[in-house]
Amino acid sequence: MSTGKNGSIWTPANVVTCIRIACVPVWLLVAELVPAATTGFSGAALGVALFYMLISLTDKLDGYLARSRNEVTTFGKFLDPIADKLVVLVALAFLLEQGMTSSWVIFIVVTREFLVSGLRMVVASKGVVIAASNLGKWKTATTMVAISGLLLIRCLATTSTLHTILSGISYLLLIAAIVLTAWSGIDYFKKSWKYIVEA
Repeated sequence: MSTGKNGSIWTPANVVTCIRIACVPVWLLVAELVPAATTGFSGAALGVALFYMLISLTDKLDGYLARSRNEVTTFGKFLDPIADKLVVLVALAFLLEQGMTSSWVIFIVVTREFLVSGLRMVVASKGVVIAASNLGKWKTATTMVAISGLLLIRCLATTSTLHTILSGISYLLLIAAIVLTAWSGIDYFKKSWKYIVEA
């Protein structure tokens, strides 16, 4: 396992990733306790949305730290994707519970992750590493932005014009995210196909 400059896996980037993972159940607990606004603005619901955005932004921070400090570790490569999946799937599960998204969204996201994880294991057993494409990065970013928008809706009065506008934008972004999710999964499958059919 590759380590940082000081010989430890506990580089600043990996610490940030671990903090992101630890924050996910804390965020979920807080989100469960805060009701959505109905007739007026809810500062508590806004806090839930901002908390989620902060957690999401740490994905960029740990990547920046790892590259700028030349401390890209095997531990970080393993942990960072797990953190991203937790941040997305836990939030989508919460939104499903709130009646703000469909179970089909989670189905597509989870199916894509299972497919790609399985394919990675197969090609890795043949000594091949398929580099992550920009599709995957765009998929993650778009999904997190869409979720952030949906969480912001919860702090607005349901009758407000801003609620209507933000709802439309957020759901369009969520649709785009699901398209990118499916597309990136298909793209990875196509790149892996020749290794899967090898004898």
